[in-house]
Amino acid sequence: MFRRVAIVTDSTACLPQQLTDQLGVRVAQLQVRIGTVVDDEARVPVPKLVDALRGQVDVGTSPPDPGAFYWAYSDAAASGVDAIVSLHISTGMSQTVEAARQAAAQVRVPVHVVDTQTCGMSLGYAVVAAATVAAAGGDVNRVLAAAQHSLRHSSELFYVDTLEYLRRGGRIGRATALLGSALSMKPLLTVVDGQITPLDKVVGGERAMRKLIDIAVERAGRAAVDIAVEHFDAAERAGKVLDQLRAKLPTVRRFLVTQVSSAIGAHVGPGALGVTVSPV
Repeated sequence: MFRRVAIVTDSTACLPQQLTDQLGVRVAQLQVRIGTVVDDEARVPVPKLVDALRGQVDVGTSPPDPGAFYWAYSDAAASGVDAIVSLHISTGMSQTVEAARQAAAQVRVPVHVVDTQTCGMSLGYAVVAAATVAAAGGDVNRVLAAAQHSLRHSSELFYVDTLEYLRRGGRIGRATALLGSALSMKPLLTVVDGQITPLDKVVGGERAMRKLIDIAVERAGRAAVDIAVEHFDAAERAGKVLDQLRAKLPTVRRFLVTQVSSAIGAHVGPGALGVTVSPV
């Protein structure tokens, strides 16, 4: 079926390339800087980034160049679509939306740039919802409605081994209130109004994982949902969390495990793990 609407997002949506290819979603890459070297985050090896973070090398992130968005939008326009829906990481965490808006002003089809007020697979599942409607021939209003429904009802829950990486990168948001907690206290966080926000704090990493799972199960309830387990350099931990969620939530439509983008990993640090609960 002819697509009336093209979907564009950024790499912090953390969607596997196989899925974005299948859905026809164009992805603009955020930039990661290690020392003085800057590159698209997809080209930054995770082990190299992990070593830099642990070695206290100066690491930073920046939005995609507006040119990346311009070419994505131009390519979409050339395919004959009526409109483009461009879904992006919260402005509270990145200036990606501003780069998208600069590029949108230069193309000949309407571009609806959406600040999703979130990141990770909460953004990713909103992109999937929008792209699914677009693939079925939905118009721009239906596509936007699908994305907004997903965003309104999704929960982004995550654990970090330490708040230090969020503090270093200036992305700590309201979680600054947890700074100074005892080292044994492990923070559980969420995203509210586009900012990192405290959810709970638990003594010990294993207890924190159990609490994270309990909260995810509670948020899922009996509704039809998709679940994503996201991690940064914590594949074994993510696998264990996935197994426990499968056991507790047998009616979930889709489970997905993914490593978060390097741009997110640069701020949450090695060992971070998240769970996204998204409505179907």
